[in-house]
Amino acid sequence: MTPHPEPGTVDRASATGTKVRLACRSGAIAGCTAGMADGYVQGNLAVFPERIADDFRLYAERNPKSCPIIGESRPGRRDIPELGLDLDVATDIPMYRVWRGGELVDERPDATSIWRDDLVAFVIGCSFSFEAAMLEAGLPLRHVERGTHVAMYRTSIACAPAGPFAGPMVVSMRPLTPAQAIEAVQVTGRYPRVHGAPVHLARPDLIGIEDLQRVDDGDPVPVGPDEISVFWACGVTPHSVIAAARPDFAITHAPGCMLVTDRLNTDFATD
Repeated sequence: MTPHPEPGTVDRASATGTKVRLACRSGAIAGCTAGMADGYVQGNLAVFPERIADDFRLYAERNPKSCPIIGESRPGRRDIPELGLDLDVATDIPMYRVWRGGELVDERPDATSIWRDDLVAFVIGCSFSFEAAMLEAGLPLRHVERGTHVAMYRTSIACAPAGPFAGPMVVSMRPLTPAQAIEAVQVTGRYPRVHGAPVHLARPDLIGIEDLQRVDDGDPVPVGPDEISVFWACGVTPHSVIAAARPDFAITHAPGCMLVTDRLNTDFATD
């Protein structure tokens, strides 16, 4: 598989969503998009053949914490105007994953050559949006401090099935003190379209995670003696569902490599 090179030279914080997408399209950005286009919504990608797209949409509706859909393409189309006017879901993500029969078979920086007229693209809200709100509230994010990917784990929490789609919820974890965790619940709860409030606090063994240092995606981070592990539903959940449902073909983003839209995080905040 293609390794993940370092991000390009785009000014991470001040770039607009359009500028980041164009940089991805040209190959100038080829790694994690965390911290890019400050204030703009980023999204996870899940692409399926039209014949099972309705099933996935229903699956997402039944599992809104894991798969809050913020945009959907028409069959065969690569644009989603409500997320950005100059937007191409086959070129504007730094790294794509290709799945066949539920198996991860390739990672590539461009999905143009494998795009088909029957494909429907779903863009799912991303935790990068609520992380921006956490940072603004003064809450620490250890993976950001360390310059790594957030730690992600497959859990024993079963998602509600729909058609062929079923499987475990994937969560992301951020260490916080109990007082910080309470504030994080309040802050992230205002963003239900980008995963919202945590789904579990402390006791990772109760959701099937035996060792926090053994991640399924991302990078592990230490949890301090005065901290608890705080878990949010994660947009990588479709990856575990694809492995369980085994569709003949699917495309997703590579973890951390998101579609940066022209929507603002504040557009998705509730009162």
